[in-house]
Amino acid sequence: MSTPAFQVRSRIPRFAEDAIERARLTVVPNRRTTTSRAPFLALVSMVLLGGVVGLLLFNTSMQQASFATTALEQQSTRLAAREQGLAMDLDRLRDPQRIAAAAQRLGMVQACSPAFLQLGTGKVTGAPCADSTPLRIYERAPVKPASLNPKPIIKHVPAPPSTTNSTANGTTANSSGDTATANAGRAAGDGKKKNQ
Repeated sequence: MSTPAFQVRSRIPRFAEDAIERARLTVVPNRRTTTSRAPFLALVSMVLLGGVVGLLLFNTSMQQASFATTALEQQSTRLAAREQGLAMDLDRLRDPQRIAAAAQRLGMVQACSPAFLQLGTGKVTGAPCADSTPLRIYERAPVKPASLNPKPIIKHVPAPPSTTNSTANGTTANSSGDTATANAGRAAGDGKKKNQ
């Protein structure tokens, strides 16, 4: 019968022989495998196409933003002009002279010195001003001095008499010296201007 130590020793050379056989290197023939370039080209073209599309979308959004900005600036300008117009209307409505004129049209009178009634004696102190003339709201226009407002000088000039002279060929000339041939020349010149 064999002992376990002997069995281990007999196994070691077998393992060693198997390892040596596995360790023997052999030259493998060089196989060139050509990988297809299609996936790489597809990837590069997709990246480029995505970049171009992204740039176009970015440019479009920037243009839309600039249009929106322009529209908002125009609206802001319109609203600022409207605000200024409303402020001017409010200033015109708050004008004290306009308010006083509207009050006079409604029959209101301006306040003047009040009258006081003393209850114990029944005496009235002060003068009520209901019968007095109202105060002026607008100043009187200044009167022009006589040197700036002279009387007009009117001269009557008689009209010159109209004369007509007969010429030898039967045409007439008026007082301004025009002749029938000059009038015909002017008419021919006017015709040229109209045709141009």
